[in-house]
Amino acid sequence: MHHDLTHTWVGWLILAVFVIGYYLIATEEKFEINKAKPALFIGTFSFVLIGVYFNINGLDPTPVHEEMKHLIEEIAEIFFFLFVAMTYIETLIERNVFDALRYRLISRGYSYKKLFWITGILAFWLSPVADNLTTALILSTVLYTIDKHNTNFLVPGAINIVVAANAGGAWSPFGDITTLMVWTAGKGEFIDFLMLFPAAFIGWFVTAWLLSLFVPKGEPHFDIFTTPKVELKKGGKIVIALGILTIVIAVVGHIFFHFPAMWGMIFGLSLLQLYSFYHKRKHKEHFSVFVNMAKVENDTLLFFFGILSAVGALYFIGWLFYITKLYEVIGSSWANIGVGFISAVIDNVPVMAAILKANPIMDIDQWMLVTLTAGIGGSLISFGSAAGVGVMGRMRGIYTFNSHMKFAWAVLAGYIVSIAIWYVQFEIMGIY
Repeated sequence: MHHDLTHTWVGWLILAVFVIGYYLIATEEKFEINKAKPALFIGTFSFVLIGVYFNINGLDPTPVHEEMKHLIEEIAEIFFFLFVAMTYIETLIERNVFDALRYRLISRGYSYKKLFWITGILAFWLSPVADNLTTALILSTVLYTIDKHNTNFLVPGAINIVVAANAGGAWSPFGDITTLMVWTAGKGEFIDFLMLFPAAFIGWFVTAWLLSLFVPKGEPHFDIFTTPKVELKKGGKIVIALGILTIVIAVVGHIFFHFPAMWGMIFGLSLLQLYSFYHKRKHKEHFSVFVNMAKVENDTLLFFFGILSAVGALYFIGWLFYITKLYEVIGSSWANIGVGFISAVIDNVPVMAAILKANPIMDIDQWMLVTLTAGIGGSLISFGSAAGVGVMGRMRGIYTFNSHMKFAWAVLAGYIVSIAIWYVQFEIMGIY
């Protein structure tokens, strides 16, 4: 539940703290401050301010406690899901999976442009199954290992992967956290989300084509005589299979048992731990999952904790409720299109949560539109989606807010095309 404290001193102060904090996040390069630091501060400090306000005014703190419990549960689901996904990725790196894939790609003499399209296509088709963040982390790792220094290739390639992963996740009920929320809220059936495929695919393709114009010609340097062949370490294929199985367990557990997705992920982590023990006994070679855990980018996880806490405070105070006023003022279609831009600035998870809680009266076509825009709208800004934040962490110093914004016009073009395809399919032709 939210309280209308927007026009009190605590409401204005929390909004100001959020704006200043987000400015520091967006300009982390300028001030050389890791984005997790301001995110954690604004998230935790906002609730401290709420606690002070309730105490000074002698209000019952129960609503604050309930909101924080709900927020902790929401954050924990995302936090542990990402933690397991990142642990698997670090284990795959340790088993030479990505180096072997890189070797196969560059040893075949693929050009930069072909590699750009291969990684983008893989991202689009992997995301509906593996979720957009995991997909973006995997393929950005592959991209980075192909050529660590050619930013003219890496930046368009990274943006392509983020856009493709978000677009691929938008037409799958479990490809993105927001689509999962809409699905579990009963706003659409499984088949309804699949009807978003044309809009998601064509929109991504337009952006990818525009980005490909800036990808340099030529191919990564490869000398078969000086470049040693990279093979998978023992157990690499088993770890890949366990990673896929973990995603399947998380999805199946959520669909049939209504478990949080992170529960299946943690179970998958236990399987990886048990396999590492078996691997040591059989092959007399040890790979430590705990060592791989230590390599996980905790700043990315803490960024999510901070930002979700901050937006949770905005919701509790009442600021996010004004988002739903868009529906009353400008109508469902324009409001849902606006949600895409809002989700690029404010994380799409709490934005979608606010919309679902407000529950505006909409037909299935409009619920599918807001699912589409919330899913792909995050691509407009580098930190507007889980996929973008993950790639920023993986390609630190290369894929940044500023480097993304140089090509934001290409992402916007694809966003507009996606909405146009939705309009023709859903509103004119009635195919859904």
